[in-house]
Amino acid sequence: MELTVYLAGQIHDNWRDEIEQKAKEKNLPLKFVAPQTNHDRSDDIGEAILGEQPGKLYRDHAASDINNLRTQVLMQKSDIVIALFGDKYRQWNTAMDASAAITMNKPLIIIRPEALIHPLKELSNKANVTVETVDQAIAAIAYIFE
Repeated sequence: MELTVYLAGQIHDNWRDEIEQKAKEKNLPLKFVAPQTNHDRSDDIGEAILGEQPGKLYRDHAASDINNLRTQVLMQKSDIVIALFGDKYRQWNTAMDASAAITMNKPLIIIRPEALIHPLKELSNKANVTVETVDQAIAAIAYIFE
């Protein structure tokens, strides 16, 4: 059995590569999907498909429409969602994706540092599992295959 894991969270560092590598080291049968991780492509996709927009607001709306379509399709096809909340970046998209996973009744693992226990208490309460490290998230998934 292979599971598809949607990796929700910021796109500014290599945390997804770390998860994929650790899963590979444990020989877990996982396929990973994610939001568009090329920031410029994500920002430009609305105009690339729909043409030039009349201002920044409309440009952002057009890109959001296309990005939300992509996210919804990939998340719906996923078996598990991992949402990583870090210390460094704003977490709006991560919170939105975690909430979408809950709404879709997708099994959700939240990774968040101790500093974010209080601000994420409601999301953590709705998630299946909340952990503090990538290793803990991988261990939780590995347990499925025991």
